[in-house]
Amino acid sequence: MTESPLMIKSKELALEVIKICKELRNSKCEGALISQFLRSGTSVGANVREAQYAHGTADFIAKLQIALKECSETEYWIELLIESGYYSNKTILEKCVEVKKILISSVNTAKAKSE
Repeated sequence: MTESPLMIKSKELALEVIKICKELRNSKCEGALISQFLRSGTSVGANVREAQYAHGTADFIAKLQIALKECSETEYWIELLIESGYYSNKTILEKCVEVKKILISSVNTAKAKSE
């Protein structure tokens, strides 16, 4: 089975989050901030993966909506990291927003097909 662009991009986002968290630990960033960022950033792809084996359309939509919430939370942590000066590369924010847009589109398409 080939992976969807959403699966690929959400996994890439998670890998980038892990890499950034390693950098943040070395720069003595607040531990709680790193933990929250790591948790939400890796959860997006995990929920997308889980949606692929959902028990029907409603479950599929629910998993994607959870992924969307986690992605939105991740976006918030990235904004905090950038605005607080702990991290300056905005590429991760752009990747996160791209995944969020794909998730929104996927949820809307799945809902439209289920009606």
